[in-house]
Amino acid sequence: MTVEIALLALLTEALVGYPDWLFAAIGHPIAWIGWLINILDRTLNRESSRPLLRRLAGAMTLAIVVAIAVLIGLLLERFFLALPFGFLAIAFIASSLIAQRSLHRHVCAVADALTEKGVAEGRVAVSHIVGRDTQALDEAGVARAAIESLAENFSDGVVAPTFWLAIAGLLGAAAYKAINTADSMIGHRTPRHGAYGWAAAKTDDLVNLPASRLTALLVIAAAALMPECSARDAWRAVRRDARHHRSPNAGYPEAAVAGALGLQLAGPRSYGGILVDDAFMGDGRREAAADDVYAALRLYRIADVLLIAVVAGAVVIIRL
Repeated sequence: MTVEIALLALLTEALVGYPDWLFAAIGHPIAWIGWLINILDRTLNRESSRPLLRRLAGAMTLAIVVAIAVLIGLLLERFFLALPFGFLAIAFIASSLIAQRSLHRHVCAVADALTEKGVAEGRVAVSHIVGRDTQALDEAGVARAAIESLAENFSDGVVAPTFWLAIAGLLGAAAYKAINTADSMIGHRTPRHGAYGWAAAKTDDLVNLPASRLTALLVIAAAALMPECSARDAWRAVRRDARHHRSPNAGYPEAAVAGALGLQLAGPRSYGGILVDDAFMGDGRREAAADDVYAALRLYRIADVLLIAVVAGAVVIIRL
């Protein structure tokens, strides 16, 4: 029933998200994973160790986190699926690993801040969803950062967990989120995490490979349904630019969104005071504004509906 559960999880998260009362009561599964990673980072990542030992420690951290996530997912599946209508409980739990609503809310907050309060508040809002330095960003830089985050996180936070949920059930989605969270926390090319986070970064690249390509296709299809977007330019940008991105995966959704909206995304960006010279995605305008963020959100909503339709179609095909 993994595909059916994936469909129910998508619909549940799209309709109600992760309830505030539940977050207040028990927190969030991703926060629990992050708490464990943080403890292991402080315990195992010793700056006095040689790079090879730090790589091994990082691999051990990843293995521990993934093993615990898989074990919990497996136990929950076995417990609830033994109960009448237990698959509904599994779908609700799985919905916490998908971020359709929260992604939309956070990116929309950036556009609203730019529109209503100006660039300074836009920088504050976008700093919550990107890892780059935001203090010196102008309006166009804030808007581009929000759109790039929307594109990449549609893949990482929505399509990828749905893909692994459909393929391997709750334990598959839990394993994916453990890997992805580890990459976001320790998979950075910094003195502290360059060696220690190597395993997390490489594994995340691998598990995100199918979803990033699927996300690009969903964005291209969504662009075909939006009069103000160009599916042709989106396809061309993906084919021309995606493989030149410093990430083997992020370039696909970013290039698709850039081409669809007639923008040029990515390029040189600053992280922790260090300039990262990345390739450009798309060949359109660099000058972006709040209206472009709103357009990207409309594109995202259509692409998300298409994702739900694809999963629903898979359920129908399986049931035939």
